[in-house]
Amino acid sequence: MNRRNLLKASLALAAYTGLPATGLFAARALAATADGEIEHFDFDALQANAKDLASKPFADTNQILPPTLANMTPQQFNAIQYDPQHSLWGDIKGQLDVQFFHVGMGFKQPVRMYSVDPKTKESREVHFRPQLFNYESSGVDKSQLKGDLGFAGFKLFKAPEIATHDILSFLGASYFRSVDSTGQYGLSARGLAIDTYAKRREEFPNFTKFWFETPTKDNTRFVVYALLDSPSATGAYRFDIDCQADQVVMAVDAHINARVDIEQLGVAAMTSMFSCGTDERRMCDTIHPQIHDSDRLAMWRGNGEWICRPLNNPATLQFNAFADNNPKGFGLVQTDHDFASYQDTVDWYNQRPSLWVEPTTEWGEGSIDLLEIPTTGETLDNIVAFWTPKTPVTAGMSLNFGYKLYWSALPPVGTPLARVHATRSGMGGFLEGWAPGEHYPEVWARRFAVDFIGGGLDRLPPGTAIEPVVTVSAGEVKDFNVLIIPDIKGYRVTFDWYPKTDSTEPVEIRLFIRTQDRTLSETWLYQYFPPAADKRHYP
Repeated sequence: MNRRNLLKASLALAAYTGLPATGLFAARALAATADGEIEHFDFDALQANAKDLASKPFADTNQILPPTLANMTPQQFNAIQYDPQHSLWGDIKGQLDVQFFHVGMGFKQPVRMYSVDPKTKESREVHFRPQLFNYESSGVDKSQLKGDLGFAGFKLFKAPEIATHDILSFLGASYFRSVDSTGQYGLSARGLAIDTYAKRREEFPNFTKFWFETPTKDNTRFVVYALLDSPSATGAYRFDIDCQADQVVMAVDAHINARVDIEQLGVAAMTSMFSCGTDERRMCDTIHPQIHDSDRLAMWRGNGEWICRPLNNPATLQFNAFADNNPKGFGLVQTDHDFASYQDTVDWYNQRPSLWVEPTTEWGEGSIDLLEIPTTGETLDNIVAFWTPKTPVTAGMSLNFGYKLYWSALPPVGTPLARVHATRSGMGGFLEGWAPGEHYPEVWARRFAVDFIGGGLDRLPPGTAIEPVVTVSAGEVKDFNVLIIPDIKGYRVTFDWYPKTDSTEPVEIRLFIRTQDRTLSETWLYQYFPPAADKRHYP
């Protein structure tokens, strides 16, 4: 199952009406939904359980679904609606409530759900039963629904939107995502990524159990625990989720145990889509100027340096590792929220949130890894980013990672220096305003324009000399221009890249601006893919 198919069912929005009015609280009020026997639960026990599980052979718990569920279309799957009369916290009539996703289609893993009283540490399981769902327009044959099939995942609602749409969704493998103030889903996060770019097939661990601490009536913050299981690893996770007015912030405490040697462990993994943007036009033959959930990988390195790495939709799969020591943060960012940049009235890319990772424990040495996969369009996610520890992960090893996830329009932190506003590229080798071959011999080159804004650029004294500092891994750069752009209160740096060989290997370009000895901007990193030698000419 590809990443996008794994996620698209989570876009289904449940109708939410007619809450019961019993007014009861805590575990007693949940008995109608959480109908299991009372069991003790605490996070220490979950960690011990996950560690013990890692010492045993992996047992695949995917189930064989009845034909009416296994053969359904995405439209049929989305038509199954959870009955809000059985929402987990409906009787509390508070700020938050939880509903569950039905199994079906590719979602075959039965996920077990438990309600926890945070005072007594008593939990009750929520057992699957057809009475929890509405099947009217789904075409599901309910006579085939035998036994406890479990759930596929869950979704969270928050007042005042509690009657219209969910704001957080965990669905499929260890995928989850949330929204900002726009209420628009975008990129996804994962509990763990394993061998995303390795010698063997990528592995997608599953969250197999969730425990929900019951919030108070007025609380917009709650805690969810999860058990992760896969052939290579197990994990115990604690998510402290703060549903704020303009963003959702998750504090994650992840305890990971390796069953076997793992070639590539991806921590705080995130998955997004980049089809085309201001600089990458290869797949933009549509009515939309840009198509992407995220436009860049942003990194705040352990040494304090800020990095902007524009995303690509490459012709061939590309993997880059950015070495670091105790990074301060990184994320896939959607910086442009102007409707005019996308002209999209279906997916609303101008409303997509960014996702920022802030480590809260010492992560040590490792790398922020970026995988870019060729994609033909917006329904196929093709961008993956995560942290990989430098120390090899071997069987029996246990690791702990603490971090916060910020789902917001822009990251909660930013560089005090000037930042990259936009990247553009096109034909080079001639003076702007003219054309190749007109007064200029045809010499093939590629032109880049990088716009910088903020950081006090608009307050520099007139006549300040701004120097672009550029390094390249191959070829040469020349024909520099630095232009003041009043409309953005910033500067544009343009330069041309000229090849020295016929190589089509990716070229790494690095740029920042300074004045005298003072650095003015974050660092722009770019990966350019030169065309074959016989394509280096103008029409």
